[in-house]
Amino acid sequence: MPPSQFFEFSSYHIAVTFIGFIIILASWLPRIFSKREPAAAPLMIIFGAAAALLFPDFPSLPDPRRNPLPWELVSELAVIIALFGAGLRIDKLKPWSRWFPTLRLLCIAMPLTILAIAFAGTIITGLTVAGAILLGAVLSPTDPVLAGDVQVGPPQEGAEHPVRFTLTTEATLNDGLAFPFVYLGLVVAAQGFNPGAWFVEWMVWDVFYRIIVGVIAGSLGGRALGYLLFTVPKGALLADTGSGVVAFASVILCYGSTEIVEGYGFIAVAVMGLTLRRIEEHHPFHRRLHDFSVAIEHTITALLLVALGTVIPALFIDLSWNHILLALILIIVVRPLSAWVSLGGSSLDRKSRAIVSVYGVRGIGSIYCLCYAGSHMEFANETQIWSLVALVILLSTIMHGFTVGWAMDTLGADDKNSESG
Repeated sequence: MPPSQFFEFSSYHIAVTFIGFIIILASWLPRIFSKREPAAAPLMIIFGAAAALLFPDFPSLPDPRRNPLPWELVSELAVIIALFGAGLRIDKLKPWSRWFPTLRLLCIAMPLTILAIAFAGTIITGLTVAGAILLGAVLSPTDPVLAGDVQVGPPQEGAEHPVRFTLTTEATLNDGLAFPFVYLGLVVAAQGFNPGAWFVEWMVWDVFYRIIVGVIAGSLGGRALGYLLFTVPKGALLADTGSGVVAFASVILCYGSTEIVEGYGFIAVAVMGLTLRRIEEHHPFHRRLHDFSVAIEHTITALLLVALGTVIPALFIDLSWNHILLALILIIVVRPLSAWVSLGGSSLDRKSRAIVSVYGVRGIGSIYCLCYAGSHMEFANETQIWSLVALVILLSTIMHGFTVGWAMDTLGADDKNSESG
């Protein structure tokens, strides 16, 4: 029987080939010019969109507006691993004063951002109140993966610059803290803008209970994982094997169990990473586990970015100048201004405040939050919201990717000058 009888061109194999080529090209090309990788993220999106436009027969991926579940599950896994890895990178929690800029960003800049986006969304693009709240919630968290170049280095590397520490801890915690506002959008969509009917329950349940449960579950999970890795059985410790599989299993166990009791799993895995890092701080396993988690999160993120690029032509069909204006307002005005105001009076100098204010890249977390909301409730403006979120991610990664290297080099040069002086 001739082999050709079993062979045919498969759209799946064509898609896999294109995706692999795009990821390699996007990762390699920036190094020719700058020897840096941040520009890889926007290039993956752009090349994915180009492939979809240039090759009409390119295998189509599920439209996230009509079939959000695959996008939700894959982006969820990416965020889980990224948040745990971000927590693991923080070598020192003390002095507690170094957290003050982070707390200002989370408690002042984040609510201001949500409020400003929601207000602008209703005025500029005519979103409903529920849709505007959802848009603000979805676009408020910064991305722990795409912002890797402005974050602290791997465990045990030391030299955690205040700017890097602030951006890392902000990205570690704000995905989970955005969820009360995602739920607020869902509540308003279901019950209308009538705070008297739902405000108390939302505050007690979605804000306080879920956050507290997430923190407790993450702390307990980190301690339990540390015990399994570094304490028992003596003479045959799991940490000595260097395998990250058990740790990965523990992370998803912590996330899933937290969600079962209706806590915020994203907060739990972030706290789990922070807690585990305090146990046997100098053990080399922390670095190996970090490298393992980074490899997973970067792989999944690359696939998601290319996939986002392939559906962007469809998402941008309904794009208008009002959407572009709103996206630019968020990136150029809302995030920088709200962060700058919130950091007033902090320990950061003006240049550090400016860098922290500008570099709040949006990415995979926004995709997950929107998919989650879309799978639980049908929003009247969902098509507009998807167009806006995709545009903000694209513009944010472009502006971040092509300028962050210069900003970090400038900051590093200032540090060296101050040390030599």
